[in-house]
Amino acid sequence: PMSTTETPAAGGNQPNGGEAMVRMLEAHGVKYIFGLCGDTSLPWYDALARLDHGMTHILTRDERHAAYAADAYARLTQQVGICEGPSGGGATYILPGVMEANESSVPIMAITTDVATTSAGKYPLTELDQEALFRPLTKWNAVVPQAAMLPRLVRSGFKAMSTGRPGATHLGLPFDVQKAPVPAEEIWADARYGTFPTHRLGPDPDEAAEFLDVLLAAEAPVIVCGGGVVLSGAEEELRRLAERLDLAVATTVSGQGALAEINPNCLGVVGSNGGRPSTRAVVDEADLVVFIGCRAGSVTTERWTTPAANVPIAHIDNDPAVIGACYQTKASLCADARLALAALNRLLDESGEARAFGGVTKVTAAKEDKWKAFNLIAASEELPLRPERVMAALNRLAPEDAVVVADPGTPCPYFSAFYELKRPGRHFITNRAHGALGYALGASVGAQIARPDSKVICAMGDGSFGFSVGEFETVTRLGLPITFIVFSNAVFGWIKAGQKSGFGERYFSVDFNRTDHAAVAEAFGVKAWTASNPAELDQALKASLAHDGPSLVDVIAQPLQDAAAPVSEWVS
Repeated sequence: PMSTTETPAAGGNQPNGGEAMVRMLEAHGVKYIFGLCGDTSLPWYDALARLDHGMTHILTRDERHAAYAADAYARLTQQVGICEGPSGGGATYILPGVMEANESSVPIMAITTDVATTSAGKYPLTELDQEALFRPLTKWNAVVPQAAMLPRLVRSGFKAMSTGRPGATHLGLPFDVQKAPVPAEEIWADARYGTFPTHRLGPDPDEAAEFLDVLLAAEAPVIVCGGGVVLSGAEEELRRLAERLDLAVATTVSGQGALAEINPNCLGVVGSNGGRPSTRAVVDEADLVVFIGCRAGSVTTERWTTPAANVPIAHIDNDPAVIGACYQTKASLCADARLALAALNRLLDESGEARAFGGVTKVTAAKEDKWKAFNLIAASEELPLRPERVMAALNRLAPEDAVVVADPGTPCPYFSAFYELKRPGRHFITNRAHGALGYALGASVGAQIARPDSKVICAMGDGSFGFSVGEFETVTRLGLPITFIVFSNAVFGWIKAGQKSGFGERYFSVDFNRTDHAAVAEAFGVKAWTASNPAELDQALKASLAHDGPSLVDVIAQPLQDAAAPVSEWVS
């Protein structure tokens, strides 16, 4: 059991707001802060420098990447992520990461410092309405109006982001608030709210029994797991249910890791980004689709066509707004995924039910079809290198406990469809809420700090490389042994593929010059290789994965618009 932790003010004197902020983070169990300095942050930074608090500040080169790093750190540790930045441009730059985390149900707190409250309305440099700016993008949001309120607002923010459906929060910290006194007796925290999920919502017993009755009455049910399964740590309860009833279990991109993908019941990713015709067919043939921790959005359901609107749906989610938003439900449980699945397993234990739905047989046939088509392309010696060739090499060479962080563009669909996660749990991260290019590099920093003993592989296209290249300095300064893979094809390929499939090949403003990514990486101090043929690819990947510092492989790859990418909207 976790208890309330009280942290007294340093030296027994009244701390100022900057010192109080440090102590409140410490009391919530924070270990890392990702951020970037600014004039309005000076009192808080001074407190971080002077006080003994046990936290490490990770200086990033851009506030976006501070938020992305905090996001990945939270996903891998089940601890809330903390990012920070100054007023004005810092507050606007941090927004993309806050928005992505919030919509991905990942709890991060973005702390932005601000101009003094006494300067408001006098046109000071960097003034903006931070509370209005962050309001539509966060689960909870406040600018501290006076120093005495700071501890209470910090506690409220932590509680909001770690309970219910987790999400992002924002706290504005004005300059004068950082310097004003705070009552020492107010500086305390319940450390449970520094982890998530906290205060899990359990299912109603009668509703759980009704839900199980609906499941057992089906003839060909299929489970589709979203990110909520992994966020709640429900992997073992899911495995027990799937194996005892021999259920086929599919995942969304965010739900990868709900089951190990080598588990015979795991169908793999379904949907328009990473799904394959054979895996789609299993969902299409189901007479009951069970969504667990999944919002059943446009990508997962191929714009609400798979499953069709008339297919019976059962839904488990801890957010009541999600249930019934896209499909009429025959049964539902508004509950934490782990607690809901545990309740279903207990009911099965009590009843002794031994029903088997033939999931392994369906999954085996679908996977054989998928891998047969994949292996034909992956063995190709044609140039430029096929992305499938890269995936086959990584399946052979990457350690089982590796963490892959993938950007949108070329990496996401290929890794979702063809990179096999050999262990359950969080081993794959990509930004599926808003899909902004440039996410992976900053997120890989947070991932490597979260799991220092695991190999982190960061995959990006050359478009994403251009969005985030400055963070290579952060990686080399910290000596993080991340392996970077760049799919180099000199195009914003996702858009060009869309122009090819849906707009008569009328290509407009999507091509750019090729960059020597290896040379750029080496200028930052990253060990780098270029791979333009299969022999170079295997040699470079082996050397890069074995290197004890940051490394990069620049893969001269087939353009996405010419590839057999696992994206259904491009298939005629």
